Amino acid sequence: QVQLVESGGGFVQAGGSLRLSCAASGRTFSSYGMGWFRQAPGKEREFVAVVDWSGGSTYYADSVKGRFTISRDNAKNTVYLSMNNLKPEDTAVYYCAARIGALLSFGAMADYDYWGQGTQVTVSA
Repeated sequence: QVQLVESGGGFVQAGGSLRLSCAASGRTFSSYGMGWFRQAPGKEREFVAVVDWSGGSTYYADSVKGRFTISRDNAKNTVYLSMNNLKPEDTAVYYCAARIGALLSFGAMADYDYWGQGTQVTVSA
């Protein structure tokens, strides 16, 4: 069993930055792919970014490419999402998720085995 706890959300003006953290329990964190998703009001949860077990491979949704950076620190059992040049359309609850095994597929919720409770990010115009 893996427990994931997100933090770092908040309120920011457009153009600002935030860094989200996701702390994971368990001794096998370094073997999981870790992803971030988000869900805006009235919309489906969507993929944002993913990082493989080593941190060497990352993938991003087109809407955040060049603005967001996913990274991980396996010594701290933590994955991060650095968000720059935030836009009002980035407003959502952000969730981290853990995937057991290789990143053969990573863009759908069903690709992940564990989820956090989410952290709210609100970007004002």
